[in-house]
Amino acid sequence: MIDKKSKLYSCWLSYSNIKNSKYKEYLENVLVSCKSEIIDSAVSELGRVFKEICDSKKTQAIYENEKDIKDISYIKLEKNQDESLVNDGYKIKHEIINGKNECISISAKNDNGILYGVFALLRLLEQNKQLEGIEIVDNPEKDLRLINHWDNRDGTIERGFAGASVLFESCRNKDIMKEVMDEIGGITATRQALRKAFNDDYKVASDLDRVNDYARMLSSIGINGVIINNTNVHEAETHLMDSKIDIVKNISDIFDKWGIKTYLSINFAAPITLKDLDTSDPLDERVKEWWKKKVQYMYKVIPNLGGFMVKADSEGRPGPFTYERNHADGANMLGEALAPYGGILIWRCFVYNCKQDWRDHSIDRAKAAYDCFNPLDGQFLDNVYLQIKNGPLDFQVREPVSPLFGTMDKTNKLLELQITQEYTGQQKHVCYLIPMWKEVLNTQTYANGNIESNVAKRVSGINAIVNVGNDENWTGHFLAQANLYGYGRLAWNSDITSEAIAEEWITLTLGNNPVVMQNVKDILMNSWEAYEKYTSPLGIGWMVSPGHHYGPDVDGYEFSPWGTYHRADCKGVGIDRTIEKGTGYSEQYNEPIKSKYNNLESCPDELLLFFHHVPYTQVLKSGKTVIQHIYDTHFEGFEIVENFIHKWNELKDIIDEKVYEQVLERLNIQLDSARDWRDQVNTYFYRMSGIQDEKGRKIY
Repeated sequence: MIDKKSKLYSCWLSYSNIKNSKYKEYLENVLVSCKSEIIDSAVSELGRVFKEICDSKKTQAIYENEKDIKDISYIKLEKNQDESLVNDGYKIKHEIINGKNECISISAKNDNGILYGVFALLRLLEQNKQLEGIEIVDNPEKDLRLINHWDNRDGTIERGFAGASVLFESCRNKDIMKEVMDEIGGITATRQALRKAFNDDYKVASDLDRVNDYARMLSSIGINGVIINNTNVHEAETHLMDSKIDIVKNISDIFDKWGIKTYLSINFAAPITLKDLDTSDPLDERVKEWWKKKVQYMYKVIPNLGGFMVKADSEGRPGPFTYERNHADGANMLGEALAPYGGILIWRCFVYNCKQDWRDHSIDRAKAAYDCFNPLDGQFLDNVYLQIKNGPLDFQVREPVSPLFGTMDKTNKLLELQITQEYTGQQKHVCYLIPMWKEVLNTQTYANGNIESNVAKRVSGINAIVNVGNDENWTGHFLAQANLYGYGRLAWNSDITSEAIAEEWITLTLGNNPVVMQNVKDILMNSWEAYEKYTSPLGIGWMVSPGHHYGPDVDGYEFSPWGTYHRADCKGVGIDRTIEKGTGYSEQYNEPIKSKYNNLESCPDELLLFFHHVPYTQVLKSGKTVIQHIYDTHFEGFEIVENFIHKWNELKDIIDEKVYEQVLERLNIQLDSARDWRDQVNTYFYRMSGIQDEKGRKIY
């Protein structure tokens, strides 16, 4: 049974740290000069906090006219066309009214801005910030701040590691679905087999209060759009745009109240799947008309629908290539249908139906997205957005930034990130991803030779695959909440530091005890480095168990058709992606990045094996050989996790007991896994190279 008042459940919205009596005076009186469903949500959140921290006998006063307010402190919500504000931005200002009334005004150009301003004020209260004299103007950096669910209608989640879906559930097998997800995780093939075996029907989640709480959580960190279903759209999900559209409507109605638009992942072959046409050719007039009528119907049911997302011509999904059309043909057909309603079309650049033969060293999956999309620059409609993964492969612990961010100046681009930890420990391991994402956003692309063209400036928005399920703590690992929280904060403002985000999250969830702050921050801030150290070295990636992607299997993908190689032999390791002798991938970057990666001497150590095949005796910039680096980092990574457990043990009897026990359990799982990684990777390369560890440590 889930305790919705627990620390696990409430995440960063428990408001239990608000103690200042002056804050209570403000919260007791609220002036609302504008009305809407979203404003009602803002007022309800202030009311929730008031009930949490004030005497239960008191009632919160809501005013509509400022003239009715006499000799009190209050919070004011109002629309304001201040030129310093953009849409969704807000201003928080302390004012003295009529020389006696103290007011904290929250103003914005739109309803969303007021709601975000309320959540920002509550963050300040939880951190015990001084309000007198305060004046903050905070505008979002990006218009599109999106969350992407890989949820299926039966309640399973592809690459989900925190239970079953909070949005969908099966009608007859709901009670065992969480157990199924805990057992199989997000393995696609297993999930599809179970779906057929169950032969069940599906519906919106019965716990709509939890859906509402989820919407609150997302709104509190500035998220303004959610793609509610899996990017791999099968027949069951195709009906969400047709006979099962009421499910989408129910979810959308809840998200709308919190300023969040609902988007749908769609099946490019929907006209065929729904048995209306025998083709999905994007240039066929019948297909175009079908989509226009379908979109018209959907917007009649869901007027605030944000639009569609499409994964086409990848991993067996249908797309325009079937009809010898290109991605612009497919995307523009859908964009044209959405345009009259203000909808947008998000088209994923995750394209690698270029299956490889491991024997052929000339083909390179990393090149696929650039080769497919860069020639189409300027051919996409204004409401079409190309969604580009942070790296050219698949959310590895270390990848170079995709070269597409440095090109396609005439095309809208979104950055795609993965909060769910498919390749970073699957929420069994703590791996704070904000530092990784900061590196991506800060990476200079040198587009058009511009030295001020980092990824953050080159994209119109960010979308991330979420790590949420119906576990009591939402994210499987309690500390993984920091990745969801941090993503929202970073999508709003990419300049905020990883340390500042960690400190905010710790204060909001665990309080301001200095020992808790120091220990948890140390764990978070060192966790990405630790994970990288005990897993795949120097940017080579993969080495995971095929299918479920958890745990070490150095050669697991070495002979697969997916381009997931390390090409280790008895002399060396790495992929040659140079222009002269390799796959030529480095050619896709702008100068000076191209030369930096292409030349062995200038290539950063952390990406050396991504771009170069080198001997084990190659000396790194650190002064170590490649083989000694592999040995050292794998021992160090394990030792860092041991230290995490030591730091966490110091928090016993200081933090919530359930939080303490759950995290300790996961840290012990992580330690066992780190040991497996250390021993298997070190043993593999020792046996492959025959070179002993200089420090004489145990290698099998």
